[in-house]
Amino acid sequence: MVRKKKNNSYETNIAGYVFISPWLIGFLLLTLWPIAQSFYLSFTEYSLLADPIWVGTENYKKIFTKDALFGKSLAVTFTFVLFSVPLKLFFSLMVAMLLNRRLKGMNLYRTAIYFPSLIGGSIAVSVLWRNMFGLDGYVNQVLAWFGIQGVGWITNPDTALGTLILLNTWQFGSTMVIFLAGLKQIPQELYESASVDGAGRLRKFVNITLPMLSPVMFFNLVLGVIGSFQMFTSAFIITKGGPVQSTYMYALFLYEKAFKHYQMGYASALAWILLAIVAALTALNFFASRYWVFYEADGGKSK
Repeated sequence: MVRKKKNNSYETNIAGYVFISPWLIGFLLLTLWPIAQSFYLSFTEYSLLADPIWVGTENYKKIFTKDALFGKSLAVTFTFVLFSVPLKLFFSLMVAMLLNRRLKGMNLYRTAIYFPSLIGGSIAVSVLWRNMFGLDGYVNQVLAWFGIQGVGWITNPDTALGTLILLNTWQFGSTMVIFLAGLKQIPQELYESASVDGAGRLRKFVNITLPMLSPVMFFNLVLGVIGSFQMFTSAFIITKGGPVQSTYMYALFLYEKAFKHYQMGYASALAWILLAIVAALTALNFFASRYWVFYEADGGKSK
């Protein structure tokens, strides 16, 4: 009887591995193997046209000590993350609260607001944004109606990065949907009890909505930081890193090293540095979350 149960368990395990084998093979060949290869290449000089030459840590030494573009691209990217992530969280939360109402046609409003996120960071959206904020773009045409002299938003170093931040903020649909789902999970009894105690809208928002939404906010924050560090399409299509490198994102710097200068080993080192930065910031967010993220299952206490 015991042997029969063991045989059944073994057969069940084999069947399970067979069913997940397509995903497992894809993960090993298309994800894990390229990751291992890039780690190896980061210690080599490799141009795609010849065999990799082992150079040890020379790529990393050059990046940190000799490459001025590394610091420049990193500063631009950190600035982008610092402004775009909080703005996106703020506007997505505000819109989610507006849509968290029982009004006629609300589903249509939600669909219309979410629609820009369906086309996400596509080339078409980037081209549209470039046409809108160009010197002869739609934004300046509208300003001209009111007698306001427009500027070249994407050709001015003072405003170019702001247009990319605005584009990233405008694509808040996915974050808004997650906030909306979180709002619907907040028990209405909490608001009713607060109303009985005389609490106003602001006090309800600060003492009920924000604490109850803090896990969702933390989730969106982590994803927002990771996604912002990988921002590439908009900078490549709209500004190409200019003017005067004011929008020279780290991902664009990595791309040019790999596919413009064919320095694959150097680009692999840049990629691993980016991974380390994102991992460190994610770990920092998890550490800080214990002080401001509250879980209902823990009696409203942060972990």
